[in-house]
Amino acid sequence: MNDPSLVLVVEDNEANQLLARAVLEREGYRVEIAGAADEALEKLGNQLPSLILMDIQLPGQDGLSLTRQLKASPATANIPIIALTAHAMIGDREATIVNGCAGYIAKPIDTSTFGDQIREILAPASIE
Repeated sequence: MNDPSLVLVVEDNEANQLLARAVLEREGYRVEIAGAADEALEKLGNQLPSLILMDIQLPGQDGLSLTRQLKASPATANIPIIALTAHAMIGDREATIVNGCAGYIAKPIDTSTFGDQIREILAPASIE
């Protein structure tokens, strides 16, 4: 079962890791950090988050390849994955969606809106 308060941030840049962690923890989320695909897979073997924030340019296996792998696995297929990337050219958003991401947040992270973006993604799909 997914931990509703846990977010996995797959990001190799330490400054971006620290910023994402600080904003998410301020919003009440628990945060796990993985600096590469293999580390992310190891963490996912221990506990499933409610959301994965995925950098696209990772060392070794890239983020889109890892996203495809996670979407192909029954254990992780239902976890929303949001691309967190500096790729902001025409077509980049579409490429992330085609490869299995549920959304796209451009870097640098806007700390004034990042928490709201994450809450919207994790909000229940049905309106009461």
